[in-house]
Amino acid sequence: MADPTQQSAVRTLRNPKAKEQMHSVQKSLCALLVLTASLAFLYIHVWSPKPYNTVNLRHRPDQSPEQLLKDHLPLSNKKYAHIAFRVKEEIFELLPKNSCKCTVEPSMNLPFQRQLFGQVYFLDFATSFNPSELPDINSKRAREYRNYWQRSRSPADQLLIVRANSPLEYPSQGVEVRPLQTILIPGLSLQAADRALYRINLSATMGTFDVAAEVEGVKMEGEGEMHLTLSGPHLDNINRQMQFITYTNTLFHPNTADTVQFSTDGHQAVFSIRIRHAPTPRLYNPGSSSGGGGGEYNISALVTIATKTFLRYDKLRIMIDSVRKFYPTVTIIIADDSQTPERVEGPHIEQYFMPFGKGWFAGRNLAVSQVTTKYVLWVDDDFIFTPRTKVENLVDVLEKTSLDLVGGAVREITGYTATYRQQISVQPGNEDGDCLRTRQGYHHVIEGFPSCVVTDGVINFFLARTEKVLQAGFDPRLSRIGHLEFFIDGLGMLHVGSCSNVVVDHASKIKLPWLRTDSEKQYAKFRYPNSSDNSILTKQRLFYFKNRFKCMTGN
Repeated sequence: MADPTQQSAVRTLRNPKAKEQMHSVQKSLCALLVLTASLAFLYIHVWSPKPYNTVNLRHRPDQSPEQLLKDHLPLSNKKYAHIAFRVKEEIFELLPKNSCKCTVEPSMNLPFQRQLFGQVYFLDFATSFNPSELPDINSKRAREYRNYWQRSRSPADQLLIVRANSPLEYPSQGVEVRPLQTILIPGLSLQAADRALYRINLSATMGTFDVAAEVEGVKMEGEGEMHLTLSGPHLDNINRQMQFITYTNTLFHPNTADTVQFSTDGHQAVFSIRIRHAPTPRLYNPGSSSGGGGGEYNISALVTIATKTFLRYDKLRIMIDSVRKFYPTVTIIIADDSQTPERVEGPHIEQYFMPFGKGWFAGRNLAVSQVTTKYVLWVDDDFIFTPRTKVENLVDVLEKTSLDLVGGAVREITGYTATYRQQISVQPGNEDGDCLRTRQGYHHVIEGFPSCVVTDGVINFFLARTEKVLQAGFDPRLSRIGHLEFFIDGLGMLHVGSCSNVVVDHASKIKLPWLRTDSEKQYAKFRYPNSSDNSILTKQRLFYFKNRFKCMTGN
């Protein structure tokens, strides 16, 4: 008697419909295996931990190296032109060429690529202008950029080469004097072979030289002038005299540098003396550690919450109520540009009214300008604090690292939690401008804070040092749409991190159209402009002229 299982299999094979269903199941299983393998490959090559991706940002004592030399590779020196060399292409391609192009990089065609990595795009900012007006815009932009470059550069930025085998010893960097003040110049010395007469010369352009003491056997010329000469038959006496050489700044400038020429027979060196007022500290009273609900930190004394509201008083009040459950005495500052303002009253609340529709970034500027605490916590007016919104964890990161700003995470009503970590870089271009590049991701994990990383741009929920946010500022011309622009303006100024373990909830935006109130309809009109609105065009024009970008790529 045949096995019933075998009989069933034979019937299935003889049934064309059943055979087709079996093939369909097999195809589904194959597709599932391919998808699983692809996701595993992505994890291994993109998200898997790497041995070099952790960085220590904790504060360490300042270290003053005795000597900092700049390497120099004189490939263009005619003296060595006859010597052949081989270029390492993989390294040569990494060097800046001042000819950047915003080309979209090729990528693997993988399942769910758009959902995982975002839509790759290309933007040419010059196209946001009419061709007839572009020449004038380019002329003005070039002139402003040239003025900016001249204004922002100083001799302290000049490349100085310390030549090998020179008998001159001198400070290559780190010498500083306050405007119109006097200092001793450290580190001057002459290590020369025996000779009948030793001679050294010093020359400056923004100050004068003198000596704090005179050494026997040393002849001096030019005391109190911009050119000083020392000479004598004894090397030890010359070196002893150089220990007393002073520099006095005579041409006032609050922040620049003087380039000093230092020479002896057959040898010449150059070093800088920085001239500037010492930065005035801005210190904040941290308060007693017992207040504010922050455990080790007094959150009320350290943190102010800032927000911008527009027509959404219901959501604003929900946000404030959620804050008060965990931080009852933290000050909340509200910038409000609603058409019909409503007063939001309560303890530790400051509300500032603006002209109607003044804008998103203008409101940010106003709110942050009124903060008097060390840190400002930026939140949207439709965020909701929960037990996972531990502001003290963000404070701990800023207190113990060199970061200026650290973002948290936002949990949507769907359960998805976003951190929006962005890598931002600018590639040097030619006279047409530079190339802006943004990519999702981060640079390093922060040692001691495994949930935190170093990045360049974060989500719209962050804690930052107040003075650094004020320094970067928010361009008030971005009135409707803007966020990443703040971090682009702060590139090179803000040291940014992101922590996924501090989470704020985002109120639901899902509402049936016929149930929306007039305020909600008006808000949507401003928040989500149509194609005829100039908000996008304004952003691109700002990138083109203000930031001197010619194009942008990202995902």
